[in-house]
Amino acid sequence: MALSSTINKVSLNIADMDRHYYQTHEITVAQHPSETDFRFMMRLIAFILNADENLVFTKGLCIDSEPEIWLKSLTDEIELWIDLGQLDEKRIRKACGRSKKVVVYTYNQRKAKVWWDQQADKLQRYKNLKVCFIDAEDAEKLLGRNMILQCNIQDGELYLSDNENSIDVSIQSYQ
Repeated sequence: MALSSTINKVSLNIADMDRHYYQTHEITVAQHPSETDFRFMMRLIAFILNADENLVFTKGLCIDSEPEIWLKSLTDEIELWIDLGQLDEKRIRKACGRSKKVVVYTYNQRKAKVWWDQQADKLQRYKNLKVCFIDAEDAEKLLGRNMILQCNIQDGELYLSDNENSIDVSIQSYQ
C-alpha cells in the first residue's frame, strides 16, 4: 500500500518590510511521504521569502521538469524558479535557461557548505541565478496540519511565529 501525502492548510500573514509586501496567503500544501518535516518547512520559508499573489507550489518532488515553487506570467512564461537543496549543475543550467530568475535555497549547513565549495566556480556564469543558505533551526516545531503563521521580514532576517512557538530565520546569500 502506497503512502499518501499529508495535506497542510497554511495561513501566512506576511509583513516583508524589505520588499514592502504585506499580504495574507491561504494555501494548501502537500507534504510528500518521503519529505521530512524540516524540508517541508524550508519550502514554506522559500515561499514566504518570495511571496507574490501568483507564486505557487508545484508537484516538486514528483516531477523533475518543475521546480519546488514557481511564478509564471500571464503568457505562461516562468518568471521565477525556486528550488531547494544541493542541486547538480545540470538542473541549475536547465532552470536558468527556462526562467528569467532562479533561486536555489540550501539548508543543512555542513552539506550546503561542501556543495557550494564544489559548485561555486561552475555557477558563477549564470547571471539570473541566486543561491542562498537558510538557517532555520527548529523550524519543524511550527509544523501542523492547520498552521497560522505570522511572518515578519526585515533586513534579510525572517521571524516566524504561531500562537506557541517562534523562530528566527537567517538567510545568507552565496551568489
